Amino acid sequence: MPELPEVETVTKEMAQKLVNKRIQSVHVRRYDLRWPIPKNFEQAMQGALIKNITRRAKYILIETDTENGMLWHLGMSGRVKISEQPSKPPIYEKHDHVQLILQDGTWIRYFDPRRFGTIQLVNNHDFIKNALLGHLGCEPLSLDFKGQLIKAAVANKKAPIKNLIMDQRLVVGVGNIYACEALFDAKINPNCPGHEITKSKADTLCLSIKKVLANAIKAGGSTLKDYRKSDGSLGYFQYQFNVYDQAGQGCKKCAAKIVRITQAGRSTFYCPKCQK
Repeated sequence: MPELPEVETVTKEMAQKLVNKRIQSVHVRRYDLRWPIPKNFEQAMQGALIKNITRRAKYILIETDTENGMLWHLGMSGRVKISEQPSKPPIYEKHDHVQLILQDGTWIRYFDPRRFGTIQLVNNHDFIKNALLGHLGCEPLSLDFKGQLIKAAVANKKAPIKNLIMDQRLVVGVGNIYACEALFDAKINPNCPGHEITKSKADTLCLSIKKVLANAIKAGGSTLKDYRKSDGSLGYFQYQFNVYDQAGQGCKKCAAKIVRITQAGRSTFYCPKCQK
């Protein structure tokens, strides 16, 4: 599943290529995504000027000059494909579900084999109160995300710290890959109960989450299977993994073998020597 760095990368690419351009035509080929695309989507978006594109958690928010904006979610395997070449778009691929063509010839397609993503209409003046966004926690790259926030949120929790930092009500976008990598960077065992996280450890973990996510964004995200940037190229952060998907390999810092365990139905990777 695309996580925060992947969605941030796509959001920046969309903003760079689409903002201040007007939508000339809209074509929905499949409406039955995870949350169905509204039946009036084509009519609502045709002719709209794209004013701004931002990210909230793993959602891409597109503001227009009309009453309606758009909310995009890539789901498990969704991709955004963009070409600024002023030529006729190529033949549709099987899982191209939505196409927008802009007045300058730029075309955008939403591709999603598993159809776990969505595109929704949202009120341009009320993005944050949308039902899909209202429960979300702090943005990890914001100034509001601090160690004291982590400490307060996990102080009375017996659940493992890895599960807790993946809770979107605490902090958004820290998916499985980046939780593993951040805990390694912070030298914290993923099995550590939340209530055992000291203030010092919480501060360190906060900084590690910010560091890992920033480095992943700089690398264009991680491509393990489906994820591609909007031009079809790969992300490269997977070449910087210290623990994720490295079970049985020697730790880059101490040479101990990386261990794989299962937590809340997900694979967790860590170094038992560095992360005591």
